[in-house]
Amino acid sequence: MTDYKELNAQLFALVDGIDHPISNLANASALLWHALPDLNWAGFYLREGEKLVLGPFQGKTACIEIPMGRGVCGTAAAQDSTQLVPDVHCFRGHIACDSASRSEIVVPLRKDGAVIGVLDVDSPIANRFTGEDRAGLETFASILEQHI
Repeated sequence: MTDYKELNAQLFALVDGIDHPISNLANASALLWHALPDLNWAGFYLREGEKLVLGPFQGKTACIEIPMGRGVCGTAAAQDSTQLVPDVHCFRGHIACDSASRSEIVVPLRKDGAVIGVLDVDSPIANRFTGEDRAGLETFASILEQHI
């Protein structure tokens, strides 16, 4: 079980007073990679017009561009809502960047009320993510939003 209170305090300590958005995202992905068990990808996609473009991450190579509204990431961005997917093989339109991924959680990142990207976390284990992960990662994203 992840201690999100401690994880989010660590994130705040890493990004507070640092005015380098890409560096903050890189450190955030590394922090998640080492803090959350059973992951195969943790990172960010950043919005460029009507697509999401690969940002800092930890894990295997990934899709470089994702159209808005496609896959779990594009859906989260287009709907401006967290997507917690117990089994990605059951998600209509799932984009298989890594065929080993089974579950996924994607949290929108916002600036001035607009979606500017997403936090994406994948696991090779079905049903890996819970409501506790959702709440903890939404707080994680809100901390980042103030520093990107």
